[in-house]
Parts: sequence; C-alpha cells; structure tokens
Amino acid sequence: MQLSMRTDYALRALFTLVEHHGGKPIPIGELARRNDVPKRFLEHIMLDLKARGWVQSLPGKRGGYMLKKNPAKITMGEVVRHFDGYLAPIACVSVTDYKRCSQESVCRFRRVLLQARDTVAELMDTATLADVLKGAPVADAEIAGLNGDGI
Repeated sequence: MQLSMRTDYALRALFTLVEHHGGKPIPIGELARRNDVPKRFLEHIMLDLKARGWVQSLPGKRGGYMLKKNPAKITMGEVVRHFDGYLAPIACVSVTDYKRCSQESVCRFRRVLLQARDTVAELMDTATLADVLKGAPVADAEIAGLNGDGI
C-alpha cells in the first residue's frame, strides 16, 4: 500500500488541525506552509475535507480552517479510503476496487497479501486521529528496524 500525494497532504493538514483542536482557525496559507503543501492543491483538499464534514472554514481576516468533527471520531482508515478508495495492496484482494486476476485459483502469495490487507485495515480502522496524535514521530533508527532491506 502506498498513499497518494492527495491523501498524504490531507493527513498532514488534518493533523495540524488536530494539534490545534479547540483553538483559533488556521488560514490556508499557514496550513500550506506548515505542511509543505502547494496552496492551490491544499485548497481543493480542504474543500473535500469540508464537504466530508471533518473540517469547517471561517471567512474573514481572522478566518481559516478548524476541525469540525471530534478527532476521536475520525480514523486513518476513513481518510485513506476517502481519498484513495481502498487499503488493499493488490486489486484481487480489494473489496472496493476488486479486479479479477487470471491466477487467482492457483496463486499462493495472494493469501499473504489478503492477510496484509486485513492487518492494515484493522490498524488503520482503529487508529483515530486523536490516538495517533499522542504518538511520537518515527525516528530514523526505527525505519530499518524489521530485519530487512527494501521494506
């Protein structure tokens, strides 16, 4: 699974808003700057997040974006599925974007990818934005942690 740039940027903006939940609105330019996201691209993403009911915008000089929905009620899985459509690593194990493969009846590795899909879905669907915010950023040393190259 690899997140699209749109999903990545949406999550960046959402987490900035989660950090400031209950505070003042954050202007779109500030959101773009803090998250290293092109402002024009972020404007479209924020409109999508607003339509979804996750954020709200306030007009005017002191306006900007705020989180509308409680961050404990939004999961990473919801956000990823909203923007990318699915969590499956390959289409033949996807529920929402299933595409038949000619090798399905004999494929041995498909089961592992199905288990990967289920594990990722379970993790993403239980990870609320509020819970994720409590965690620490990933340290460089953690990236190589799982005994292998190319992870």
